[in-house]
Amino acid sequence: MAKPARVCALQITTSANTAKLAPFPPTRYSHLVGFQDFLGNEAVVQHLRESIAHGRLPHALILAGPRGSGKYTLALMLAQAANCLNPPETNGLPDFCGECRNCTRIAEAMPLETRVEEAIAAREELREVDKKETRILVQTHPDVLVIPPDPPQLLIKLGQVRTVIREIYRVPSEAKRAFYIFTSAAFMKEAANSLLKVLEEPPAHASIFLLAENTGELLPTIRSRAAIVRLGTLPFDQLEQLIARRRTDLRPAQRSLVARMSQGAVGAALGFDLERYLTYRQDALIFLRYATREPDHSTLFRMTETYRAGAEGQEKTEGMLRALSSLLEDLLLILSGQAALVRNSDIHSELSAIANSISLPWIESTARAIQQVRSGMRRNLLRSLALDAFAGEIQTLA
Repeated sequence: MAKPARVCALQITTSANTAKLAPFPPTRYSHLVGFQDFLGNEAVVQHLRESIAHGRLPHALILAGPRGSGKYTLALMLAQAANCLNPPETNGLPDFCGECRNCTRIAEAMPLETRVEEAIAAREELREVDKKETRILVQTHPDVLVIPPDPPQLLIKLGQVRTVIREIYRVPSEAKRAFYIFTSAAFMKEAANSLLKVLEEPPAHASIFLLAENTGELLPTIRSRAAIVRLGTLPFDQLEQLIARRRTDLRPAQRSLVARMSQGAVGAALGFDLERYLTYRQDALIFLRYATREPDHSTLFRMTETYRAGAEGQEKTEGMLRALSSLLEDLLLILSGQAALVRNSDIHSELSAIANSISLPWIESTARAIQQVRSGMRRNLLRSLALDAFAGEIQTLA
């Protein structure tokens, strides 16, 4: 029989298989004062609040929407509203105070990237023999469990789902309703199949949230057992105005670029790291120049050599591939006669020059090659060699 996976979770109270960490200090997320802090998608938010008011919040809910559209923030806000100890009402619907013990502890999971990094660091402190069997979870409230993709493959793994199955039938100890929030739709096959058991016979006291940029990543059998709510985006002009108010560090041209790159997603715009994106994009442009102009092997090899193994290298590779995908989309728009919709508008002239030397089939083949690189990352292939091979492949296609 396989040994059960250990769990490396961030918790204020700890258990036998949990890394011991100190209670969290207050953060800027500890004092959210209600749904008024959630921007956009008013109709969707109202519908979900009505579900809480009438006791009809789904046992399984897929929150779908582009990266940065607020899926995770909304999931935690719903958990706060369902469990607030001093629940106010706004516009006749349930809200949350942001100040009670339940609200503040749930809010401590809001800076997800930071919490995951802390859990990974805690796992690194374990004995080598225990690391492989230890899975990453985030839990700042005993009845709200957040399940992020487990590095280095960045997939939801079987051990994480087994933990959910073990915990979900336990009656909440301090909340009215328990919440289990999967922050990604990228499941290992065994993990996805195991989740079906819970979705088929869900306990009355718990809700499972699945956050997805693309619902097609989830098994059809999962989608058929869950309600689906889609978050939309803000119009470009409204988003640019919001960025002007909230991101005073950006110049007008930078605000326009961030608004275009965020594609109407409020969270993505407010948290967009422009400097990091431009670094990733510069590397992505090296691939395009290599494939469509006279190949510069030395520049290419110097760049790919910096893509090392480990979680940091994986994050860097994924960032570069996302930047490259955005450039391919812009090239497709230019070739399709829709140049006004180009997102990387600050390098429009260079993209137009590249577009003159490629074809639509080349863009399609390059997009498939990017997926092959991502697949290789999940198998822990040496990234620098995988990227060199990718460069050679798209040069051949050009």
